[in-house]
Amino acid sequence: MQRYGSVIKLRTEKHDEYKELHAHAWPDVLAMIRECNIRNYSIFFKDGYLFSYFEYCGEDYAADMAKMAADPVTQAWWKLTDPCQEPLDTRKPGEHWASMEEYFHTD
Repeated sequence: MQRYGSVIKLRTEKHDEYKELHAHAWPDVLAMIRECNIRNYSIFFKDGYLFSYFEYCGEDYAADMAKMAADPVTQAWWKLTDPCQEPLDTRKPGEHWASMEEYFHTD
C-alpha cells in the first residue's frame, strides 16, 4: 500500500459548489475510485487550499489512473469539479493536483 497526498487551490467563488458536489458524490464515481484500488480517500479544506489523501493498494498505479481517466462518468464528474480548482504553479508537468512529499507517518 502506498500513501498519496496532493494539494490544489479552490477558487473562492466555487467553494460552495465544490463542497455541495462532494456532499453528493456520484455513486459511479465512488465505485470507479474503489475499482482503481484507491482506499481511505479524503479531501480536506483550509484557507483556500484542498488537501487530498488516499491509499493505493493496487499493483499498477499508472494503469489504474489511466482506467479512471478513461471512464466517461468520471470525465463528466471532472467537468464539474475541475473548474472549481486552480492548479499550483509549482506542480510537476502533467499534474493537476500537485503531489506532496511525505515527511512522516506512524500507525
